[in-house]
Amino acid sequence: MTATADMATSDAVLAAVLNSLQDDKAEDIVQIDLRGKTAIGDYMVICSGRSTRQVSAIAEKLAQNIKDEFGVTPKMEGKDIGDWVLIDTGDVIVHVFRPEVRDFYQLEKMWMAGGEAAVQN
Repeated sequence: MTATADMATSDAVLAAVLNSLQDDKAEDIVQIDLRGKTAIGDYMVICSGRSTRQVSAIAEKLAQNIKDEFGVTPKMEGKDIGDWVLIDTGDVIVHVFRPEVRDFYQLEKMWMAGGEAAVQN
């Protein structure tokens, strides 16, 4: 695959992720462009759910949507506890947090260079 084809794929996955999160009422959705910063993925998306039940439901629905649309089953960690669920689609890394847990870890600050703004949806 060419770099352009890879970017189109990661952009399509990102769009599907953002649509799924918005449909499921995820809060404070932030996307961070990782291209050129790390090889773990092209984008990171961080969002919150209001409860452990909502966090788990958002993650489960997102994983199903990615599987249905792209034929890839994302790797998922933390769904049973529901405080912080990591969904790895390959191109897009998604973190779904309860607000208190998100405040504690502050991943946005770790991945954004000084002064860089993340895109909020």
